[in-house]
Amino acid sequence: MTASLDDARLVLDAGSKLLADAVGAAKALTENGKKIDDYQVLTERVAYAATEAVAANETMKEAEAWSADGNLTPMREKVMIAAVGELITNLRDRLSLAVDDLGIGDAAIESTFNVDVRTALRRLTAESLLREIGAETAATAGRNDWVLDEMHEQVRDQVREFGANEVMPHAEHIHRQDLTIPEEFISSMAELGFFGLSIPEEYGGVEMGNLAMILTTEELSRASLAAAGSLITRPEILTKALMGGGTEEQKQHWLPKLASGEIMAGISVTEPDIGSDVAGVKCRATKGELDGAEGYFIDGPKAWCTFAGRADVLAVLLRTDPDPKSGARGLSLFVVPKESTRDHAFEFSQPHGGKLAGKADATPGYRGMHSYTLNFENWFVPKENLVGEASGEGRGFYLQMAGFAAGRLQTGGRGCGLSQAAIEETAKYVVDRKQFDIPISEFQLTQWTLGRMVAQNAGARAITYAAARAFDENERAAGPLAAQAKLLACDVAVSVTQQGQVMHGGWGYAEEYPISRYVVDATVLPIFEGTKPILELKVIGRAILSA
Repeated sequence: MTASLDDARLVLDAGSKLLADAVGAAKALTENGKKIDDYQVLTERVAYAATEAVAANETMKEAEAWSADGNLTPMREKVMIAAVGELITNLRDRLSLAVDDLGIGDAAIESTFNVDVRTALRRLTAESLLREIGAETAATAGRNDWVLDEMHEQVRDQVREFGANEVMPHAEHIHRQDLTIPEEFISSMAELGFFGLSIPEEYGGVEMGNLAMILTTEELSRASLAAAGSLITRPEILTKALMGGGTEEQKQHWLPKLASGEIMAGISVTEPDIGSDVAGVKCRATKGELDGAEGYFIDGPKAWCTFAGRADVLAVLLRTDPDPKSGARGLSLFVVPKESTRDHAFEFSQPHGGKLAGKADATPGYRGMHSYTLNFENWFVPKENLVGEASGEGRGFYLQMAGFAAGRLQTGGRGCGLSQAAIEETAKYVVDRKQFDIPISEFQLTQWTLGRMVAQNAGARAITYAAARAFDENERAAGPLAAQAKLLACDVAVSVTQQGQVMHGGWGYAEEYPISRYVVDATVLPIFEGTKPILELKVIGRAILSA
């Protein structure tokens, strides 16, 4: 008997019931999330299982919508049900390890995953199903034909063409030579409106919604994560902060410049000894005057400020209340102008003696953007550059967190795009590569591996697109879903790129093949925009257990 949507529905229902038991038990143990830090490993397992359940559910929704519209081809159905099978298998196995700690015992597994469910799950994860997907992927060069409406399909096609013609031919050179992103990329993307996708028309944007933005990010990341895929993320984070807390004058001044690409932005939050504990930021802004103008003097170090060299402005989170006990309430967000440079190290001075120095940190991947360690010394900014001006003092943490939610959504799209690039590159390689006079695409294990890569990315794409649509409805409420999309899509990108590398054999380790770049680029994804453990415990876990 072949696998079907009915099998996927049965399995999804079982996984949802098991998850409900696990969440209920975890709520009791953690006192509705108050004692997460006393149960960190348990919380991580439940949070990840919840993420897999959401991804499986969104995958089913997509498949059922395609079926209703007549777009569910036999191969699309195979991919989607295999994705559900992969996700629910992982959910079951993850929670099986925790049943004793949760206090629900083996009975919870046995009652939800009975013989009928186990049989259905075996059909969804059958090697024959995955091999069929893999063989088709090799035959079609791994092309992504995810069903979209006409408008979003046009967006995808336009960005895909730009990525193929303008970015891909230069991506390897930029990576190998550790170059800064070419100005032509920025000017062309500005002309195409890529930087204004989430900015309202009244401020110079095109405001096409978050799904259009994610499709753009995904296709740019497919072309090159470091040379294009992250370019629109930093303006997006600053845009969210300005829209959420900026004055009307600030919106009128900054948003049109961001939308047109006239200015590029960097985001500066992390410090050398401050990572995920954002509320602990120490770099300070002290009120003062310069030549009769009121403003702030900035002093202290910052770290991991991506694109800080080329950026024209930095969104900098600073401590305006010197009392460390003020925590998050003592932080404010500033827009800090600076000179733009393509150098890997810089030092700028103001006439009164203020200094801003920066040095790019060497990294194995994600080159092109470059992340800088910065140091501010008596650097002056006018009071008008405090986001929200007087009313924005002490609100920086909350504005930044809203921006991070948007960044996490974007990073989900970046993960999907990088996975897609690995799938396509691997599909092409296994057809061309022969061993024992046979294309390795004809070997069963190659087909099975390629099929799994496609199924994994389908689940990641489903939850990421769902998060984008949810953002259009209610950004604040969609924050945890964006975190789940980021969590899953980034882990999938790491897994898929590494599977693709293994399929390349020895050549997967050679820099002349793009797959090696995809692997090192993917490793940054679970780290930035909220590291994996923080998302699991402080964002997703807290949201689930306190609900």
